[in-house]
Amino acid sequence: MGFTKGVHVRQRYFYGYNIVAASFIIQGVCIGALFAYGVFFTIFQAEFNWSRAAISGTTSLAFLTMGAVGILAGRLNDRIGPRVLIMVSGTSFGLGFLLISRIQALWQLYLLFGILVGIGLSTHDIITLSTVARWFVTRRGMMSGIVKVGTGIGQLFSPLIATTLIAAYGWRNSCLIIGAVVLVILVAVAQAMRRDPDEMGLLPNGGTDQPGEHGSNREYGISLKDAARMGQFRIMCLTEFVIFFCLLTIIVHIVPHATDLGLPLAAAAGVLATIGGVSMIGRIVMGATIDRIAGKRSLIICFVVLLCSLLWLQVAKETWMLYLFAAIYGFAHGGFFTVVSPTLAELFGMGSHGVLFGSVLFSGTIGGAFGPLLAGRIFDVVGSYQIVFLLLTGLALAGLLLITMLRPLQGSQLGR
Repeated sequence: MGFTKGVHVRQRYFYGYNIVAASFIIQGVCIGALFAYGVFFTIFQAEFNWSRAAISGTTSLAFLTMGAVGILAGRLNDRIGPRVLIMVSGTSFGLGFLLISRIQALWQLYLLFGILVGIGLSTHDIITLSTVARWFVTRRGMMSGIVKVGTGIGQLFSPLIATTLIAAYGWRNSCLIIGAVVLVILVAVAQAMRRDPDEMGLLPNGGTDQPGEHGSNREYGISLKDAARMGQFRIMCLTEFVIFFCLLTIIVHIVPHATDLGLPLAAAAGVLATIGGVSMIGRIVMGATIDRIAGKRSLIICFVVLLCSLLWLQVAKETWMLYLFAAIYGFAHGGFFTVVSPTLAELFGMGSHGVLFGSVLFSGTIGGAFGPLLAGRIFDVVGSYQIVFLLLTGLALAGLLLITMLRPLQGSQLGR
């Protein structure tokens, strides 16, 4: 009796929760290291006399590399699964930071951070969220939201950790430590990743069955070639461009804007921290919401909240007003990064989810690379962010209108 009961307990535990936990860690480590890199900006500027624009360019290159390699990573994940891909990208990420500790020239930073770290970043969203989407159906949004909370944790704690390391060991040794930790954790956590429940004789959401019996039914969907001809896919690509353009422009420029308004640096950094903290709430809430009301309505909610925050930003001049902006905007920020992957699964099925998500995300990274640079250029010319915020408001409105035109595909189009 005891043996039977023990077996029953073990069967009730679903391995998909291991996938969620591993993906949570991958998200936190990757985005944490990315945010830690921002702590080195002023150090590089002081030690090498490089301009802030030149150093910022390494981040833009990393985003473009992430997006371009992400398409290939997504296609490979559809075929071979996540374990090897996370190991390779994690090794690239860790080596990038390890070698940054030896840089002497700007081109080396572009190569190591812009390319190697960019390759490392290429899998953190596409591979984790696409894999989670295969393991969960009815709770896909909630599980995606939990995974994305890892990003918020990384955003909150990594700058403090990096600052402490630099104070204790210097910036070069800090890069060595960060690189080693990132490499070891990502390669180790990758061992827990599995492509789908079929590999373990399971069904999504915790069901059990013989491997392969239902895989073909679950893996319905359309190819990238077919999706590229559909208006729905083009809408998602344009929408992701708008989302990344707006979100990364705010993240890069909100602290300088706050200091321009007279906030002390600590208070301005607190605005950014508030965004990170509230974004975790947005990830969980919108993850649960998309499971109930589907992707289109969830994206509409995120855009409406984003629009409200940007309209408020036009008149926010005092400290409390900027913190209120951060709270409203942070919810939308977290929500957007949670709902896109489940929306794509809902629209196009899981057959080619990895490469479809990678392609949509690449459109986003173009916006994410271009937006902050354009905002900086506008500020250099006119000496204010007012035009930038008006532009972001117009783009957010355009994104909202695009989503209202989104229509679900018919079952026959998905190969069901």
